[in-house]
Order: sequence, then C-alpha cells, then structure tokens
Amino acid sequence: MRLLALQAQNFRNLHQVSLAPSPHATIAVGQNGQGKTNLLEALYFLATLKPLRAGRLAELVRWGTKGARVSGRFLLKGAEREISVEVGGGVRQAFVDGKKASSLEEYFGGVAVVAFTPDDLEVVKGGPEARRTFLDRAVFNRFPAFLKESRDYARALKNRNRLLRDGPAAEAAYLDAYDETLARAGARVYVRRRALMAELAPRAQATFASIGRTVDPAAYGYHPAHLAQEFAEVDEVRLADALLEALAGRRRRDLERGFTSVGPHVDDVAVTLGGRSARAYASQGQQRALVLGWKIAEIENLHAALGFLPLLLLDDVSSELDPERNAYLMGYLAASGAQVFLTTTDASLVRAAAAHDTLWMDVHAGQVAPRLLETGTSEVVRAPGPGEAPAPVGGVGHLVRGHVAEGGEAELRPEDPVSHGEEERAEHRPPGDAHEEAHPRAEQEHHPHREGHLAPAPELAEGHPHGDEGDGQEEPRQPER
Repeated sequence: MRLLALQAQNFRNLHQVSLAPSPHATIAVGQNGQGKTNLLEALYFLATLKPLRAGRLAELVRWGTKGARVSGRFLLKGAEREISVEVGGGVRQAFVDGKKASSLEEYFGGVAVVAFTPDDLEVVKGGPEARRTFLDRAVFNRFPAFLKESRDYARALKNRNRLLRDGPAAEAAYLDAYDETLARAGARVYVRRRALMAELAPRAQATFASIGRTVDPAAYGYHPAHLAQEFAEVDEVRLADALLEALAGRRRRDLERGFTSVGPHVDDVAVTLGGRSARAYASQGQQRALVLGWKIAEIENLHAALGFLPLLLLDDVSSELDPERNAYLMGYLAASGAQVFLTTTDASLVRAAAAHDTLWMDVHAGQVAPRLLETGTSEVVRAPGPGEAPAPVGGVGHLVRGHVAEGGEAELRPEDPVSHGEEERAEHRPPGDAHEEAHPRAEQEHHPHREGHLAPAPELAEGHPHGDEGDGQEEPRQPER
C-alpha cells in the first residue's frame, strides 16, 4: 500500500494542500501551533474516518468556511484507488472513486494507518481511560469492523444509563432487555480486545527488551475486571453470560449512582515491569520505552496480518524521547521500508529517518511550503505568501521546486510547492467525552465510568467512536449480515 497523492481543503487551519508524498519519508518542520499536526490529522481522518484529536466534527472545518474535504489516491495491490471524506453541517460523508461509499468495508478496503503522538507517550502513567483508548485504536487498526461493534456497545451503554437515571422508577423489564443487549455487545468488544492482545503483547515485550535498558521483563495484559475465570478460555457466549450476571449483580448500585459500573468501558490495560505496576514503579524513560515497544509491535503485527506495512504518522514524537531511543526509532523507520509522515520542530531529530527521496516541507501559520533538503543545517525556509513563489534557498542540497496554481494555491510534489490557512487550534487535548449533549465535561469528570469511555479506536460519542459530535453524522451503511 502506498499513498500517491493527498489533498486537503479547509481542514482545520489548512486552506488548500495538494501534495505527492515520498514513497519513504515525508517530513513537515515548523514551530508548535503552526499546523503540522493538522496535516497529519487530515491523513489520519481520511484513513480512519475519525479525528486524531478529540472534539466535534465542526472543529475540523476551517473557520469561516462551510465544509472541509480530504482525499487521497492510493496504490493498493497494483491498482490505484481514491477515497475521500467530506465534513460539513455536522455530517461526515465518505466516497470511493468519486461515488458515495456503500459500506465501511468498501471504504477502508485495505487502507491502514498507525499514528504515534506525544500524548501516547504518557499512556502508561495516565489513567485507565487513556489506556483503553490506546488499546482500542490498535484494535480498530487491526479489525476495522470494530468501528461498528464498539459503536453498538456505546449505544447500548447510553440507553442503559438513561434508564438508570430514572432510579427506582426504572422498569425492571426494560432494564433486563438493555442488560442483554449490552452484554452481547460487550462480549464482542472483549473478543476483539483479546484477539489483539494475543497477537501484539509478545511482540511489544520483545521490542521493549531491546530498548528498555533494564533486565526486568515487560508485560502487557488485559482482563475484564468482573471476570473470575481465565479470560483466554472463555468463548463469546460465556463472556456475554458473565457480563449479564455482573450487570444484574450491580443493578441496585447502578440505579443509585445513575450509571453502569461494569463492562468494557471501565476495564484497564495492565502494563508491568518486572512484575510490578509500570505506572507506579517505572521511570519516565522506561514508561515511554514501553509505549514505543507497543507502537513498533503494532506496526509489525499489522504487517504480518495484512501482508503490507501501514502508513506511519509520527507527530513530533522525537522531541519527547531521549537521544538513544529516538535514534532507535529513526533507525527502525529508515530500515522498515514503510511510508512515513513525520512532524518536528527540529529537523536534526528526524534526519536519520530521511532518504534521498524524502519530501521536506515547512509549515507556518497553516501554510505549507517546500524546504531545502539539508545535509548539515536545519535552516527553516520562509513559507511563501498567497500567490508568491518560494524564494531560492542557498546551502548544500537541492530545493524542492514547484509552481503556484491559479488563485494563488500551490501544488506540492517531491519536486513542487503548497498552501494557505489560518492559525492552528490549541495543542493536543486529552481524549474527551462527547456523549452527553446537555451535560458539560466538568460534570462527567465526577463519574469516570459513564458511557463513552470504551473509546474504540477513538473515543465513543453518541454511538460514534470518534470523540466527535454524534448527531447527524452520516457514514457508509453497514451491509446486512
């Protein structure tokens, strides 16, 4: 799989971007808050139909415009294929080769992507919600059907919680029905998580052994909190029965509190080092190495399962790693043969991942411009203004050339230029909860186990596992089974 071309219009602070990425490394350089992450998020949103950061769909649309569009042309199994996604009026629509996608399977069709952000490096020392999100994004990358399955669970969870808020007045018959639906959907989530962990954990543990700088072995595990028996030996039907029993046993407590206290949305991923909690006992460097081991394992696992490498998106991760582990990561990327997209504030941190055909770009205030392919300096090239061709750049190396298209919009190729925009929004926010339309997040922070914290592949929102606004979202229809 290879991305041949990417276009983005009015996506966050990016006005118009059109580029042909390198088959190996494409690197965007710029200071914080200029739009580097937005460029990566456009590609992530195209490949997954969900934002890289939590928030509503409306936040993806550039201020003052009515809608955003991202499209990409891919080479898949020897054939070219174009997918695109449009956002406007609170609706997300997906297209394949110019026609509206009939199903999620048709849309995804072999496209796979793995993103790695600075927030990911804090997962080990963060709370259970962050680790569930981290796990479920990996599950979605491996099993795209998890998008619908996790949404089904979120919908069932929200319905049960609504009824629980009625307190003692809630009718037992309705609760029985909701419990059965929730138990079946929850069992499916358990099965997917278990399958992913069985594949990925051994790889992650082996990778950590190479970079952990400790003799203590790492371990990654997942076990439903309410399940007494051995998780690996329980089939999906028995998992549903066990969850149904747990829901019944906690019904009185849930009625008193107004939310569901058991299920996939409250479980945690156990990460240990030498048999002890990595959150409590591992150093910050070791915690980040544990995450790095997981991400590399995720890449290799997808390669083994799919037969091709996923697209890799790394958002300024190098600045958060110590030099030795960053060198390991850059060396891994260079040797992997994967198509990689990196952002950085310092080109010297990622130069080891570059190749002779690397596409270098500068991002400033939402504008993307070509930069000098450097061999010894990290000079930043000034981004051209609207309608202005890039100025010649001195120094060793060669300039990525281009032309300014009609209307002042430039097209960027491995030998060409690009775009305009406004200021990027704030820095990364932690995964949010967009479930309750009328209830602010501040209220939900008092109840961390309310609906939405399953966070499949992104965060669940009104049945949409994206952490974005659920109402009015139009997605490809799932085919009947």
